[in-house]
Amino acid sequence: MSPEQGLSNSDVPWDSFDSDAYFESNYRWLLREDAEIIGIVADHFRRWAPRPGRAGAIDVGTGTNLYPALTMLPFAERVTLFERSLSNRAWLTNQLREPAESWEPFWAEMRGRPEYDRIAGPLDRLASCSQVVKGNLFDLAPRGYDIGTMFFVAEGITTRTEEFERAVRVFMASLTAGAPFAAAFMRDSWGYEVGCQRFPACPINEDDVQRCLAEVARIDAITVVDSRGLREGYSGMIVATGLVAG
Repeated sequence: MSPEQGLSNSDVPWDSFDSDAYFESNYRWLLREDAEIIGIVADHFRRWAPRPGRAGAIDVGTGTNLYPALTMLPFAERVTLFERSLSNRAWLTNQLREPAESWEPFWAEMRGRPEYDRIAGPLDRLASCSQVVKGNLFDLAPRGYDIGTMFFVAEGITTRTEEFERAVRVFMASLTAGAPFAAAFMRDSWGYEVGCQRFPACPINEDDVQRCLAEVARIDAITVVDSRGLREGYSGMIVATGLVAG
């Protein structure tokens, strides 16, 4: 039995999450897998997002990852970075004030698309239009946002399948009918280490994602990104794009 088996979201000490360690391990450099996901999501939002600059956007469980919010930037009047962890909220506040240079290659993956090319200073723009908001995913109010992202959250906060499924449903319910969304998941993950702490995960695959979204979304695509070899304990990344069901 793994140490995290049977853990729910409420059992995890999120406020002591080592934000710096997680950033250094995952976002200090642009990985091939993230570059592939960025292209999928940027193309999806170009096709389906509301008129540029008018939408209310949310990124659920931002952690130390700014690129989901950046994919929504051309279409958003305001961006909510919704985060439970105290340490992650402090990290985000500091990062918006003084962003790391490593975000530039992430933005470069979005360039070449007119909506993104119109933004000269994406990190400055994100800082001016975003707000870091304390909140538990399961307390999200319904139908509050016009576009949304949730990356590596639903399957990475619990070992329980029913809680994973509820996280996906609550995220989808927080968006207005017809809203474009992008959600990413670690495939077959059995947990992960950040600094000296171990955190839970629910081992899911693309069929689980399809089943969760089938009743609440018009699915555009579910793509498995091969990331074997990046680290042990999972078998890839899954990115799902689509529109919220009306």
